[in-house]
Amino acid sequence: MNEQRWKTAITKVEPNKVLLRGYPIDQLMDQVPFPHVVYLVLKGELPSEAHGRLMDAILISSVDHGASPPSVLAARTVASTGAPLSTAIAAGILSISRYHGGAIEDCMRLMLDLVKHKHEKGVDAITVAREKVADLRAQKIRVPGYGHRIHTDDPRTNKLFALAEELGIAGEYVEMAHALRQALRESLDRDLPMNVDGAIAVMLCEMGFPPEMGNGLFAISRITGLVAHVFEEMVRERPMRYISPRAHEYDGPAERVSTGP
Repeated sequence: MNEQRWKTAITKVEPNKVLLRGYPIDQLMDQVPFPHVVYLVLKGELPSEAHGRLMDAILISSVDHGASPPSVLAARTVASTGAPLSTAIAAGILSISRYHGGAIEDCMRLMLDLVKHKHEKGVDAITVAREKVADLRAQKIRVPGYGHRIHTDDPRTNKLFALAEELGIAGEYVEMAHALRQALRESLDRDLPMNVDGAIAVMLCEMGFPPEMGNGLFAISRITGLVAHVFEEMVRERPMRYISPRAHEYDGPAERVSTGP
């Protein structure tokens, strides 16, 4: 019985040669930054300098957010059973879903829909945003990408928006994000700033990524932090312990300033 042939446009492997989207992987090594390679693998082409810098910032923004997020608690709990590192990391990745990291895809779909309606109706961003906020509130549905349980002014969000402006990437989706914040402020009578999931969603929309990839970018970023947390659990803590999300305390380096590469 003949095998059914199928195709892939991602990687070609031959004896002594690996092509990644057409580029020899050994040529990419030590020449192209890892975030640019992530962009290449996902989109098929190397990014412009501006898109590459923004992708770098996106991946750094979600690399870790402490010991209390569900993905970290899940990974540490599994690690405490004596499971191997890869199993514990997988447990953390499996907990990234609708309410943890999953807001990226939902927010991307919302932004794409709102900008589309803006063009179809021939109105400005704030008009579309007000209509959408009123509709979602009537249905008692939260606007994805806004609000945070800890931060009232998320420094990661601020940095991504500032970088998008600096790099000339900020466009209709950034405009719509600001319009939604204004519409929410008017409707709720309080400010509900965009969180980092929402900011990543906006940046991915500006760079032309499909929403189906949104949560994957969060997972690519967060897996780095999960490796560190799982390893720390293995070497510092006793097995089969009760892990409280509130009882931990930080004992790492004091705040310091990055001097760059």
